Amino acid sequence: MKLEEMRKMTTQELSDKIIECKNELFDLRMKQSNGTLLETHKIHELRKTIARLKTILKEKENGGN
Repeated sequence: MKLEEMRKMTTQELSDKIIECKNELFDLRMKQSNGTLLETHKIHELRKTIARLKTILKEKENGGN
Protein backbone atom coordinates (compact mmCIF):
# COMPACT_ATOMS: atom_id res chain seq x y z
CA MET A 1 0.00 0.00 0.00
CA LYS A 2 1.37 3.37 -1.01
CA LEU A 3 1.56 6.40 1.24
CA GLU A 4 -0.77 8.38 -1.03
CA GLU A 5 -3.45 5.70 -0.69
CA MET A 6 -3.07 5.73 3.08
CA ARG A 7 -3.49 9.50 3.27
CA LYS A 8 -6.77 9.33 1.31
CA MET A 9 -8.31 6.92 3.84
CA THR A 10 -10.65 8.09 6.59
CA THR A 11 -9.76 7.67 10.25
CA GLN A 12 -12.12 4.70 10.56
CA GLU A 13 -10.57 3.01 7.53
CA LEU A 14 -7.10 3.61 8.97
CA SER A 15 -8.10 2.08 12.29
CA ASP A 16 -9.57 -0.95 10.56
CA LYS A 17 -6.44 -1.38 8.44
CA ILE A 18 -4.22 -1.19 11.55
CA ILE A 19 -6.25 -3.96 13.19
CA GLU A 20 -6.06 -6.05 10.02
CA CYS A 21 -2.28 -5.60 9.81
CA LYS A 22 -1.82 -6.46 13.49
CA ASN A 23 -3.77 -9.70 12.98
CA GLU A 24 -1.65 -10.54 9.96
CA LEU A 25 1.52 -9.78 11.97
CA PHE A 26 0.33 -12.13 14.72
CA ASP A 27 -0.23 -14.89 12.17
CA LEU A 28 3.25 -14.37 10.71
CA ARG A 29 4.82 -14.51 14.16
CA MET A 30 3.01 -17.77 14.89
CA LYS A 31 4.28 -19.23 11.62
CA GLN A 32 7.79 -18.07 12.50
CA SER A 33 7.64 -19.74 15.91
CA ASN A 34 6.47 -22.97 14.28
CA GLY A 35 9.27 -22.78 11.74
CA THR A 36 6.92 -22.66 8.74
CA LEU A 37 7.53 -19.01 7.75
CA LEU A 38 9.67 -18.83 4.63
CA GLU A 39 9.51 -15.10 3.89
CA THR A 40 10.74 -13.55 7.13
CA HIS A 41 11.12 -10.10 5.56
CA LYS A 42 7.33 -9.71 5.58
CA ILE A 43 7.36 -9.24 9.37
CA HIS A 44 9.66 -6.23 9.06
CA GLU A 45 7.62 -4.75 6.20
CA LEU A 46 4.36 -5.20 8.09
CA ARG A 47 5.74 -3.52 11.22
CA LYS A 48 6.75 -0.52 9.11
CA THR A 49 3.32 -0.39 7.48
CA ILE A 50 1.63 -0.37 10.89
CA ALA A 51 3.89 2.46 12.02
CA ARG A 52 3.06 4.47 8.89
CA LEU A 53 -0.66 3.93 9.38
CA LYS A 54 -0.44 5.01 13.03
CA THR A 55 1.52 8.13 12.06
CA ILE A 56 -1.05 9.16 9.46
CA LEU A 57 -3.90 8.44 11.88
CA LYS A 58 -2.29 10.62 14.55
CA GLU A 59 -1.76 13.43 12.00
CA LYS A 60 -5.43 13.35 11.06
CA GLU A 61 -6.52 13.34 14.71
CA ASN A 62 -4.34 16.35 15.46
CA GLY A 63 -5.83 18.39 12.63
CA GLY A 64 -3.33 17.63 9.91
CA ASN A 65 -4.38 16.92 6.32
